[in-house]
Amino acid sequence: MLNKTIYILSFFMFLNQSSKVNSQEKLEYPHTKKVNQTDDYFGIKIADPYRWLENTDSPEVKQWIEKENKVTFSYLDKIPFRNKIKQRLTEIWNYPKYSQPFKAGDNYFFYKNNGLQKQSVLYIQKNLKSTPEVFLDPNTFSKDGTVALNDVYDSPDGKYLAYSISKSGSDWQEFYVMDIASRKKLDDHIMWSKFSGASWFKDGFFYGRYDKPENENEYTGKNEYQKVYYHKIGTNQSNDSLVYEDKTNPKRSHYVMTTEDEKHLFLYIFEAGKTGEYIYFKKANDEKSDWIPIEEDFEHHYWIVDNIGDKLLIINDKDAPKYKVSEADLTNPAAPWHDLIPEKDNVLEKVDYVGGKLIAKYMKDATERIYVYNINGSFLNEVIMPAPGSVYGFSGKRKETQVFYTFTSFIYASAIYLYDINNNTSTLFHASEIKFIPADFETKQIFYTSKDGTKVPMFIVHKKGIKLDGSNPTLLYGYGGFDISETPYFSIVRLILLENGGVYALANIRGGGEYGEEWHKAGMFEKKQNVFDDFIAAAEYLIKEKYTSPEKLAISGGSNGGLLVGAVMNQRPELFKCVFPAVGVMDMLRFQKFTIGSAWVREYGSSDNEEQFKYLIKYSPLHNIKEGINYPAVLVTTADHDDRVVPLHSYKYIATLQEKYKGTNPVLIRIETKAGHGSGKPTDKIIDEWTDVWSFMFYNMGIEPEYK
Repeated sequence: MLNKTIYILSFFMFLNQSSKVNSQEKLEYPHTKKVNQTDDYFGIKIADPYRWLENTDSPEVKQWIEKENKVTFSYLDKIPFRNKIKQRLTEIWNYPKYSQPFKAGDNYFFYKNNGLQKQSVLYIQKNLKSTPEVFLDPNTFSKDGTVALNDVYDSPDGKYLAYSISKSGSDWQEFYVMDIASRKKLDDHIMWSKFSGASWFKDGFFYGRYDKPENENEYTGKNEYQKVYYHKIGTNQSNDSLVYEDKTNPKRSHYVMTTEDEKHLFLYIFEAGKTGEYIYFKKANDEKSDWIPIEEDFEHHYWIVDNIGDKLLIINDKDAPKYKVSEADLTNPAAPWHDLIPEKDNVLEKVDYVGGKLIAKYMKDATERIYVYNINGSFLNEVIMPAPGSVYGFSGKRKETQVFYTFTSFIYASAIYLYDINNNTSTLFHASEIKFIPADFETKQIFYTSKDGTKVPMFIVHKKGIKLDGSNPTLLYGYGGFDISETPYFSIVRLILLENGGVYALANIRGGGEYGEEWHKAGMFEKKQNVFDDFIAAAEYLIKEKYTSPEKLAISGGSNGGLLVGAVMNQRPELFKCVFPAVGVMDMLRFQKFTIGSAWVREYGSSDNEEQFKYLIKYSPLHNIKEGINYPAVLVTTADHDDRVVPLHSYKYIATLQEKYKGTNPVLIRIETKAGHGSGKPTDKIIDEWTDVWSFMFYNMGIEPEYK
């Protein structure tokens, strides 16, 4: 799903060329036909008059999309300062952006975008002081930049680099292989892979794939019966070896990984409707042997760190909801595990075994800390960060003594550091070149009280010296699901709001992983209302403390966050001026019937279950839109190639809202073409979308940005 993408918009009209707001006039929306479709859920009849919009590739739906976009863009075209916002956003976006380097064999690789390139380019250099050269330029994959480079995977010997691409933002990916020395693309080509990496072993790699869709739309059909294959370099995909399949459990997905020493293979098994995962292993040199269970427990999470000989290091939450590191004996997998790093007060997010040390990332109140341990679990030192924020990196090969990491926060643009493991020293490797003065802004973290008395953290970011008089345009963002933690990070697009006196607020609501699995479970299944209550309480806090007012408050969320803001708008529409559901899960009765939706049953439940249906119908955004309600201004954003949260959710939702809402606030949908759930979107499309987001929001709030 999407984790770290925010979409927002809003509307107001002017008397003339001044910034005075005119009374709003109801827009004329396209006519959306209704069909006689009713479903029976355990004796309860539920109408679904827009079922025909689920056929997203039909000519009729495509005509409907064109009509909806015509209304939306005609409205946006009338905003007088829209071009000024685009110019400003393009200006601040236009600076070089680098990723932290990674080492493959004797070479270093990194990504760089010169500023406004549609896609970032992969570079190679012999050492950290040599001149970088272009290794792979995804801007050559397509003229419009809609074919993206997803990820790269280097072989253990440093000879090959496998890479995956996606087209138009789809989750479907294709794999190719480059010879690093010659920089030539080999003939290897893998199709119909999804939700999979490339796990190298000997002269090939493991990957997951589905059967080629036959009679179903490849962007909406169910993703079932995922299989694991092994591809040997220099061979055709048709000759790939089937490593694992499960013919009796269509909703299970699988992933095979190897250890760095290539002595062991590990198999992860996930199942829709289950919280945790199974883990099996086998000796790598005995491929025909059976998989031996390490854990068969769908109630807990297990992540393998690495092995030291026959000792296996595993992050897990078994009797430890904030996670711990345990050691298992692969010669006797049934023996009790030894806790190497016991559970602590803060949440353990990640551990890397590099340079003979264990580098652990912990989270305290939604900000991250890095601690270094000996291999026996003894604490050595903390890696001190510039400020409370988020940290990425520290990955490397076992024998490396230096690793890269990246630090970022709300007002600190991403900076790359080189860390010396033995000496516990960090050296700034690359600072951001963005023209931005952090000292002009401030971030604070507060703890507010939710409906049931739970204390919930929230970050608030704004320019120094703003007045708390309720007049500040404010964007409140949330996610609240899937154990995903929202930590501080820098965003270029957010500067448009902040430099115009706005406030950005991030609420760390339940359903996420900020306080471990207990925090996550407090927002799952029948407890999902806690997530909505937390978010509503965040809005009430911002209004009470006069950061903003209902006339100046916007809320946004993407994917599961789109569900969040859709549900909250239905429950408390009077709190908000603008609502921005992006690529949202809006039909809680049918989400499990499309693409990978069945995997979310482990988070939400399913309407196929009577008890779960009863609580899903209570908050489903699509099914709780009512007539006679004065809804806020709404801009739904989605994309025609989103095959994770398929766009039919947004189509049916906006059709229902346009039918039932009789007020003058605009309720619109912006449907991007040749784009998906968010990843891989080219720079120009991102800028265009955010231009419309900020223009819509300011326009509705009666605020004209101060740009020349």
